[in-house]
Amino acid sequence: MDTQPDTALRPDPIDEPARRASERPQALDPKTPMPKSPVACFGTDAPLLTDAGVELAPFQIAYQTAGTLNAARSNAVLICHALTGDQYFAHTHPLTGKPGWWETLVGPGKPIDTDRYFVVCSNVIGSCMGSTGPASVDPATGRPYGLDFPLVTIRDMVRAQAMLLEHLGIPDLFLCIGGSMGGMQVLQWAALYPERVFAAMPIATGARHSAQNIAFHEVGRQAIMADPAWADGRYLEAGTRPAKGLGVARMGAHITYLSEPALHRKFGRRFQGGSAPTFSFNADFQIESYLRHQGLSFVERFDANAYLYLTRAMDYFDLAEDHGGVLANAFRGIKTRFCVISFTSDWLFPTRDSRAIVHALNAAAAPVAFVEVESDKGHDAFLLDEPAMFSAARGFIDAAARARGL
Repeated sequence: MDTQPDTALRPDPIDEPARRASERPQALDPKTPMPKSPVACFGTDAPLLTDAGVELAPFQIAYQTAGTLNAARSNAVLICHALTGDQYFAHTHPLTGKPGWWETLVGPGKPIDTDRYFVVCSNVIGSCMGSTGPASVDPATGRPYGLDFPLVTIRDMVRAQAMLLEHLGIPDLFLCIGGSMGGMQVLQWAALYPERVFAAMPIATGARHSAQNIAFHEVGRQAIMADPAWADGRYLEAGTRPAKGLGVARMGAHITYLSEPALHRKFGRRFQGGSAPTFSFNADFQIESYLRHQGLSFVERFDANAYLYLTRAMDYFDLAEDHGGVLANAFRGIKTRFCVISFTSDWLFPTRDSRAIVHALNAAAAPVAFVEVESDKGHDAFLLDEPAMFSAARGFIDAAARARGL
């Protein structure tokens, strides 16, 4: 697949002023280079009203596409990325040089077949890969927003995505799919815009964050804010970067993405440099070295304040609470067809979270299929080579395509 954005990856011709706007990047955050992707810009006449009660304007959304939009504009797929993901789902990442994070699932001949579907993935509002977030410049002050950026929610992210799709001339979605925080967005899409989502596939996710998940996020946030280089969120102006705090936050979070069997299989208690301890606090064990590497590599591509904002957005998400405390109320009368997928070894979003979603959909008489994939890879299994997940996704998507007439 061609990993650079070009006209072959763009939708069929739409409104030319809209296209020109989408290709006119404004000032991005000082840390991140200009994204190698289109950028949709929204001016003061098109603000995003956030759940915090703040109108965000102007703002921009960076995105990537693959495939071709058909004449009926009925084959659009929206991919929603996870916490530390981005729009480069099937494109070489401009900072890391790595392949797209979901190339296992998306591409020619794959379950999300880019020879059949037009695929869109945007960097969420509040993140740091080209969409407006806390590292972006506040037009009112000429300085990075920092903590002056309004707190955003999953619903805010989805509203911004809806604006992007309108901007691209896409009236509705054939499929909305995502894992983890991306799965939260899928559920929010179905609840907020049920008439605009034909099929939905939330993977390894939940309708709300557990107390344990909130606790893990708070530890990560406190690690960042305890770093003296954080400078009360003004580190970009101070010319510093809370790399140590962000690295520790990433290390802690990464443990939750894996499972004990996966950690044992990959690392066990093996020593990094030999067969004996060094009697020091160096990275003696392979797992220590691995986690330190994850922390160091993460700080090179992610903004610390963005991490604060996105983890808080996940913590606030509670779809049942938004609908009178009854999750089924979020899906009353919905015609969207669902496929909910979980993994047996995922303890961050265990299968019981997916079953709660399925039970709510059943109570709302919504069409739903449920697949629990046997895997020892933990939460991150949705990003990895999992044949059972691919088979379930292909079967569901192909059946939905036939029902859609694609």
